Amino acid sequence: MKRPNIVLIMTDQHRFDALGCYGNSVIETPNLDSFAREGTVFTSAYSCTPSCVPARTSLISGMDPWHTGVLGTGKGQGKMGGNFKHTLPGELSNSGYYTLGIGKMNFSPQRSLNGFHHTSLDEMGRVESPDFVSDYAEWFERNKTGDYGSVDHGIDWNSWISRPFHAPEFLHPVNWTANETIRLLAKRDPTVPFFLKVSFTRPHSPYDPVPYYFDMYREKPLPKPLIGDWAGMHDQPDDAHSPNAWRGKRSDEEIRRARAGYYGLVSQIDQQIGRLFAYLRQIGAWENTVILFTSDHGDMLGDHNLWRKTYAYEGSAHIPFIVRLPKTMRHTYALPRFVDKPVCLQDVMPTLLEAAGISVPDTVDGKSVLPLLRGEDAGWREFVHGEHSWCYSEEQEMQFLTNGRWKYIWFPRLGTEQLFHLAADPGECRDLSADAAYVGQLAAWRERLVRVLEPRNCGFTEGGQLVCQAGKPPLVSPYYKLRTDSSDE
Repeated sequence: MKRPNIVLIMTDQHRFDALGCYGNSVIETPNLDSFAREGTVFTSAYSCTPSCVPARTSLISGMDPWHTGVLGTGKGQGKMGGNFKHTLPGELSNSGYYTLGIGKMNFSPQRSLNGFHHTSLDEMGRVESPDFVSDYAEWFERNKTGDYGSVDHGIDWNSWISRPFHAPEFLHPVNWTANETIRLLAKRDPTVPFFLKVSFTRPHSPYDPVPYYFDMYREKPLPKPLIGDWAGMHDQPDDAHSPNAWRGKRSDEEIRRARAGYYGLVSQIDQQIGRLFAYLRQIGAWENTVILFTSDHGDMLGDHNLWRKTYAYEGSAHIPFIVRLPKTMRHTYALPRFVDKPVCLQDVMPTLLEAAGISVPDTVDGKSVLPLLRGEDAGWREFVHGEHSWCYSEEQEMQFLTNGRWKYIWFPRLGTEQLFHLAADPGECRDLSADAAYVGQLAAWRERLVRVLEPRNCGFTEGGQLVCQAGKPPLVSPYYKLRTDSSDE
């Protein structure tokens, strides 16, 4: 059988519920919703380290954060690097695929290939060396129609501020990513199957859709932020004053405008993904292409008085994950419309390698989701474990477990816990950790986390109990040094 092409589409900071196929009746995402109807929507997909670099490190390597050595973007954490023994594009390249990465990669050095044959980069504002200029930035300067820059709208990369894009629509990074993908795909070697990683830099802030998509939501009723009975701890005016605030309540109008910009970006991305889908049909590749759509993490958008990412909460950690198999593979699959088993970004690499008929390296911690598409769920994981080092503040360092129905969170620097019954309270508005009726449930989840962390022997557990980390140095995985040292040999 002819090997399938593979397309991995990734958005940046895209929360799971900002898609029509995940139940959002306000947002307009017709192309992804139609795509989802041809595939399977995973309703309990999570980012195990919900910020850009660590999440993408797990995706490209198939490894848990502890084994990648990147536990967040905070204190003591390293970079992705280009020194993995096995990567998703590397295994596909070695097996005869032509591999292209377009958009945001987050590699270090930024021109590392990590197994790709070629990359064309939009790294947002990230510049790690004086001589680096991203392909998008270079193209923007060459094609702009006046004396302006790509961020002259004045919004920073982590801001809650929103406004329409200030330059002509064709210059927007979302449009560039789709155009660049189509341009490079047209130049591929047509005699071999291809792997595309198409990585949009939005809806990550700046919330700057082109005017058409900003106006689409400017006057539309939008979901209001969820505010839990515990969220007063993050209503901090001293933090909220910053244009790049990580927490604190802004005005209702500012929050609504942020959400309008965010939703506008999602709809703009959806329209450009539709162009890519049309091109795959045009070149006759649609019916022999595996497509997986996901994101690195979500965005709190003011939920619980929080902004951005790095949190265990649904807005930050719960991500879209949709798989569509080509016609050439569907006859052996049950192809359920929805799957509620817990999955994560580590599962992307083994899923796509299995779809290509390639052996999965023993360094991979994730699991292929293809058995779930065949209706085979025996032995699937009971829960996903996630974590993030402290980034904005010590108190937001966290560890979490979830199976999509319950979620347990432990804050190592505070020594406190939270428990949410997601099936009954999907917005995490009621913390059950102090409710006597749930003491058994709380203890069971705490014991599970102890079992996950004990083998690390990192000081987080002792005598079967979790140990508060207040005043202690940040947790650093020994695997990061092992990996980076081995690359120098």
